[in-house]
Amino acid sequence: MREKEEPVGKKVWTVRRAEAFGRVRLSPSFFMRDFLYSEIATINGMVNLPDDPDLAIAAGRGLCEHLLEPLQATFGRLAVRSSYRSAEVNAFGCAQRLSCASNKRNLGRHIWDRRTKSGIGAVACIVIPWFADHIEKDGNWQGMAWWIHDQLPYSDLQFFPKLGAFNIGWHEKPKRTIYSFTRPRGYLTRPGYLNHEESHQHFYEDFPPLRIEPHIFKCATA
Repeated sequence: MREKEEPVGKKVWTVRRAEAFGRVRLSPSFFMRDFLYSEIATINGMVNLPDDPDLAIAAGRGLCEHLLEPLQATFGRLAVRSSYRSAEVNAFGCAQRLSCASNKRNLGRHIWDRRTKSGIGAVACIVIPWFADHIEKDGNWQGMAWWIHDQLPYSDLQFFPKLGAFNIGWHEKPKRTIYSFTRPRGYLTRPGYLNHEESHQHFYEDFPPLRIEPHIFKCATA
């Protein structure tokens, strides 16, 4: 017997509903399915799908339209390493020390379908091959950090040691913080730091110019 088609929007998932959810277009280049893969969920037999699909879609669109589309248009294809996590998957990952922060810290970040007190948000850990090659040549991650800081409406960035990977977050009320888990480790900037508002162009003089302005995209809802 064929499984009955059901609309996206309910908490109970079926294969057909998951397929429909994965087809939702978040921006010209990105679909929801691009962000749902989780090694934690796959290895441990967990379902990495949201309790509130509509909220996850809204947050994902903010991330893709404001940040990922301009990055990909400027630097070429980007790869998503880790992004959406259900509250269940994230809690498990945190408890097992699998590089997941607590659910409280990941609301409006990796947990797209839960609001923070100040609104909705979403995070993706991405690798940009252009930037990975750049890092191999001179080891300088700060150029990308400042390029994004000066040109895109990000909320938070965290840089990692492998492949030049970094978390990039969008939020309705952005924090505007940059942190690194690679050398030099710690905060590069946050509101109140002397370097937060000054010119940073000398850090990325060899970077391409921004090729698509953020928040100009309109997509169908499915």
